[in-house]
Amino acid sequence: MPQLRVLCFRHGESAANAGRATSDPASIPLTELGEQQAHAISKRLAESPAIVICSPFLRARQTAAPTLTRFPAVPSEIWPVQEFTYLAPARCVGTSAQQRRQWVDAYWNAFDPTLLDGPGAESFSDFIERVRAALNRLRMLHNASDATAAMFGHGQFLQAMRWLIQNGDGVIDADAMRSFRIVDQHSPVHNAGGFVATFDGWSWSVGQEHTGLETPPR
Repeated sequence: MPQLRVLCFRHGESAANAGRATSDPASIPLTELGEQQAHAISKRLAESPAIVICSPFLRARQTAAPTLTRFPAVPSEIWPVQEFTYLAPARCVGTSAQQRRQWVDAYWNAFDPTLLDGPGAESFSDFIERVRAALNRLRMLHNASDATAAMFGHGQFLQAMRWLIQNGDGVIDADAMRSFRIVDQHSPVHNAGGFVATFDGWSWSVGQEHTGLETPPR
């Protein structure tokens, strides 16, 4: 049976990951290390993917860039697979991850999947619906022959993909949100890391993982 393999990569280290203050979740750039990690990803690909799918956020597009340079004939598409923005962007302007820690903890400790922090924020329920939509759209890439897609996204988005595949697509309530949070804290998707998701025409499975922690080639 033909299979669709989706090589899921989290973006390389970003300015926010490095502890710097940022202004807009969509425009956070890669650091120098993140750029090295992006080049390392492109060199790890054994063959050309059939398509490159990317988040609209800058750090993901910068991570995909070396792969698109290496395989210039490969079509690329921007999909709404951007990161889960659960804090209102306006109140986070000019803050670092450490400065936002109290807000982050308060959000997750509420375990309210319908909670909206403010304008521009997304509820956990809406986030999961967006992940479901991405999985459904990926299914449409399955055809009569084996194919490989490369997806460049974000830690919590990819984590939610993996979580839905491994745990089933049930009701998104407080218990589901708690379950996701535990998984994300204990088994995070590292910068430039990820996994391979496979669709066989009937169901999804998660296979090989890549940590992204290897030293980038010089």
